[in-house]
Amino acid sequence: MRQVTHAPHGHLLTNVAVWSGDSRWVVYDARSDPAGSLFDGTVIERVDVESGRVERLFTAAHGACCGVVTTSPVDDRVVFILGPERPTPDWSYGPARRQGAIVRAGAPGAWEPLDARDLVSPFTPGALRGGSHVHVFAPDARLVSFTYEDAVLPAVARPGTDGNLRAVGVSIPGVPVKVPAAHPRNHSGSASSVLVTALDDDPAPGSDRIVRAFEEGWVGDHGYRRADGSWQRHALAFQGHVRTASGATIAEAFIVDLPEDPRALLVPGDGPLAGTATTRPRPPRGVSQRRLTFTADRPHPGIQGPRHWLRSSPDGTRIALLMRDEGGVVQMWTVSPAGDVRQLTRSPFPIASAFTWSPAGDALACVADGSVCLVDAADGHVRRLTPPVHDATAPRPEACVFSPDGKRIACLRTVPTPLPGGGQRDCNQVFVVALP
Repeated sequence: MRQVTHAPHGHLLTNVAVWSGDSRWVVYDARSDPAGSLFDGTVIERVDVESGRVERLFTAAHGACCGVVTTSPVDDRVVFILGPERPTPDWSYGPARRQGAIVRAGAPGAWEPLDARDLVSPFTPGALRGGSHVHVFAPDARLVSFTYEDAVLPAVARPGTDGNLRAVGVSIPGVPVKVPAAHPRNHSGSASSVLVTALDDDPAPGSDRIVRAFEEGWVGDHGYRRADGSWQRHALAFQGHVRTASGATIAEAFIVDLPEDPRALLVPGDGPLAGTATTRPRPPRGVSQRRLTFTADRPHPGIQGPRHWLRSSPDGTRIALLMRDEGGVVQMWTVSPAGDVRQLTRSPFPIASAFTWSPAGDALACVADGSVCLVDAADGHVRRLTPPVHDATAPRPEACVFSPDGKRIACLRTVPTPLPGGGQRDCNQVFVVALP
């Protein structure tokens, strides 16, 4: 394990897509809190993992903060969360008050908004009425996924109106949206954005309806093969909160299939894409959502363990997630797009981090028992790549990300870092593990 950043400030990796396409650079933000829960970073940077050279790609201005950066798989774009510029008491950073921003590594500093925002009814189709976060390009970069919180519905919350429930959406780069300047926080965007998950404020216990959609991931490098042999080109797996027959809320795995032509996402389905003053945005026509896991009767029901995003194998046949086994140990499981569930690991110690697949699809990288580990995708064997560390400098749970060439894994550790004037402070630093 080799440390590649050394600056005396925090470094945060997103849980996926932090490497440049040539496996040379790793992108990160500079939030101070080791877990990233304090959104106070003001720069997006990247580090050359061979030389240690750091390049600054973006510096926030006018009181804004930024973070959670990922890369495009086809070019030098990076996308990240940008908080409000010139924040005010009634519009400071929050889940419904953030947006996606794009910068090119070849033109650092020059940014463009990804998603548009329109806070005044009638809302603009293709614009959002709230905040987006954790933006991830599809493998072909024709779409960008995100999770969403609405800014309009909390202000009108009353019986007969929809609630502000977390949802999953996608942006279509290259299909810009112009928004009227009817509100000081309105802005246009370089992409059209829609929500693709169907939510229910009060789902029937035991049903497949969900009150919340989150922690999504693209399925397959080219989608997945349907039962009839045809290909579903764009699909997202995600966690959805359901209510069990007993009334408990648990997370289950879901999948949403999207139309092959991204522009088809701009055709309304059973309601306005942009919603109304009292209803949330509705999914487009041709979007199909279904449940993959049914765990309510298990001793430890639902998706559990450290915060993680569902991640698909490159061939789209398996979607990895974490659940507890009958003994209560967090293990890695997979589910196919058809709903076939398989327990992958049977380790005496729990999987302790988010994870990613190798580009070849033969292994997954994660943290377990204080080590960066490889999980064999065939038999679930967990192999340590680093010696176990059980103190505050152990590999952190937020990210364990394979490089595109499959030769390295990027992760974080909190380590004592020298200060320019003497002394030291504990800071997250980026580390790289080379595969043998």
